[in-house]
Amino acid sequence: QVQLVESGGGLVQAGASLRLFCVAFRRTFSSYAMGWFRQAPGKEREFVAAISWSGGSTYYADSVKGRFTISRDNAKNTVYLQMNSLKPEDTAVYYCAAGALGWTAQTMGVMAAYAYWGQGTQVTVSS
Repeated sequence: QVQLVESGGGLVQAGASLRLFCVAFRRTFSSYAMGWFRQAPGKEREFVAAISWSGGSTYYADSVKGRFTISRDNAKNTVYLQMNSLKPEDTAVYYCAAGALGWTAQTMGVMAAYAYWGQGTQVTVSS
């Protein structure tokens, strides 16, 4: 079992930056690929970014590429999502997730590739 706790969300104006944090309460955190998803009101949860267990590979949705950066610090059991140049359409609840045993670079954008989820943190971007 992996417990994930997100933080760092808030209300900001368009163009601002936020940094999300996800702390994992699990000693084997470094063995998990990690991902960030988001869900806007009335919409399905969608993939945002993912990072391999070592941090050597990162992946992004086209909608956030060039603006968001995912990173991790395995010594701190933490994965980060740096969000720059925020837009009103980035408004959503952001969730971090730990990859399941079968996680691959080909499946990293699919919810089923993740075994554990946090409770989410709200990000609201005003225009």
